[in-house]
Amino acid sequence: MTAPNAQAAYPEKPITMIVAFGAGGGTDLLIRGLAPFLEKQLGDGARIEVVNKPGAGGEIGFAAIADAAPDGYTIGAINSPNVNAIPIERQARYSLDRLDPLYNLVDDPGAFAVNAEGPFKTLADVVAYAKANPNGVTVGTTGIGSDDHLAMLVFQRQAGVTFTHVPFQGSAANEAALANKKIMLSSVNIGEAMQYKQKDPIALLGVMAGKKVEQAPEIATFKEQGYNALMSSLRGIAAPKGLPPDVRAKLIDALDKAATHPGFQAKAKELFQPTRLLPPDQYATELAASTKELRELWATAPWLK
Repeated sequence: MTAPNAQAAYPEKPITMIVAFGAGGGTDLLIRGLAPFLEKQLGDGARIEVVNKPGAGGEIGFAAIADAAPDGYTIGAINSPNVNAIPIERQARYSLDRLDPLYNLVDDPGAFAVNAEGPFKTLADVVAYAKANPNGVTVGTTGIGSDDHLAMLVFQRQAGVTFTHVPFQGSAANEAALANKKIMLSSVNIGEAMQYKQKDPIALLGVMAGKKVEQAPEIATFKEQGYNALMSSLRGIAAPKGLPPDVRAKLIDALDKAATHPGFQAKAKELFQPTRLLPPDQYATELAASTKELRELWATAPWLK
């Protein structure tokens, strides 16, 4: 009698890690920083290949994760509120119930950035100009329904002004446009803005957090400047729903060990990424709460017309 073939230990081939935004952005740099630590924790010569699939505010990449075979060989980064907002605002190519949130890594507050050589030095400057020139302020974001876009809309409503929205396929393109004076203002996450500030003439007007952030303690919050605007982006890892239980357990364990590794923590700090480590259940709870809030916002103030 011939013994059945033993099932190969996971992972026996490279794992594709999808990033739904362009190369050089905050999510891309974070995931590329995580990959070697995750490979080490998975063991057995595991290899992770980071693949960028930008477009449609993250929808193309999120759909690619959801559509993949649930075998553990395709996983990827998901960003809220983008991942929650897209299926609310339109007929999306994926649904949240087809994604399995495995582990959250980062909670990155929003911010407004400008070219340091431009006319704006404070939020009050932006508001004064926008009131005198309706739709005259061009604002770059990472796409319709992104946290950057929602942050822009929240501020518009609070300040009683209207901007001209300029969506990009990722934060690197958004920042390049700001650095080259193609746009007047960038709605961006604080971690990303602090990276760009190191190499380009970027100035920060405020951060959309409840209190000053460790990454930029000198930057005033929007609330301190009279605008109760709060916005943040969770960045974590998800898989297509339906992973084999043993594969899922191994991935979660490896993600936890990689994320808590001092080497990754140092890398996150270098990238100005504020870590907020959440295991699957807590991560799923946060995503569900965010989705509920976005549905309520859409019902009263849809961000697409």
